[in-house]
Amino acid sequence: MKEPSLVIMAAGMGSRYGGLKQIDPVDSHGNLIIDFSIYDALKAGFKKIIFIITRRLEADFKEVIGDRISQYAKVEYVYQSLDALPEGYTLPAEREKPWGTGHAILCCENVIDGPFAVINADDYYGAHAFQMIYDELCRQSDDSKYRHSMVGYILENTLTENGHVARGVCETDGGGYLKDICERTHIEKRNGGAAYTEDGQTWVPVSSQSIVSMNLWGFSPSILAELKARFAKFLDKAIAEKAMKAEYFLPSVVGELLKEGKAAVRVLCSQDQWYGVTYRPDHTVVVAAIQRFKDLGFYPDKLWGNEQ
Repeated sequence: MKEPSLVIMAAGMGSRYGGLKQIDPVDSHGNLIIDFSIYDALKAGFKKIIFIITRRLEADFKEVIGDRISQYAKVEYVYQSLDALPEGYTLPAEREKPWGTGHAILCCENVIDGPFAVINADDYYGAHAFQMIYDELCRQSDDSKYRHSMVGYILENTLTENGHVARGVCETDGGGYLKDICERTHIEKRNGGAAYTEDGQTWVPVSSQSIVSMNLWGFSPSILAELKARFAKFLDKAIAEKAMKAEYFLPSVVGELLKEGKAAVRVLCSQDQWYGVTYRPDHTVVVAAIQRFKDLGFYPDKLWGNEQ
């Protein structure tokens, strides 16, 4: 079996800040959240990192992140562009929003030939999550169904005090497998619990103990063919109805495969607190958490040998 790779969706990095160099580090050595994810991944056993980026950020990305990491792992780059569409399709005029996480992974089809994990570049997942997903990728292989996996988090451990978040809310069976996943793009703390809205007016309570996806997935390469086969159908509907905003969500494709009985997704549950900088005020919380983890000995003071 081929060694698992780690795919990091980084095409949107810096979009809230105006560029990669404007992102505030989360420790005194200039490390970003992505550095801690990669450190944890390498410690878990991953040896190959695939970065999904945009060509516009390529030079800055290599300077700020990629060149440093290439000293410790094999690094490849994949470019997500708006015009990377199936034959016969053209980019809608004035479309600026990326096509989503499903499209991002589809852009990797020429560089992935074995099992792989997927993460967001700007989320902190914790060392335990990477060890779980690496070990599962080394065990799992397709049989009568596609065998995939994900690390799920308790919803209340993933919310911010500073606004709303998007989460894939999961339903699992008694055996620890995913039954369904529903993408909720606007969830926030509300009335002592959590709730989501689709129109900004009506709020629907959701259990704060719900298991949610933070886009930490473990896939066999079979997911790539499914993403490719379903993308055109998504585009037909998207271009007709929401040409400027529709996104091809990775969890939505997984949900379709589950409903069709084509896939089984094992849910690996993390009790850890998730951290991320969805909003500027979140940064202080992340910095404090990283320092606490260092004080506890989870990380060395300097992650990499060439830090300042």
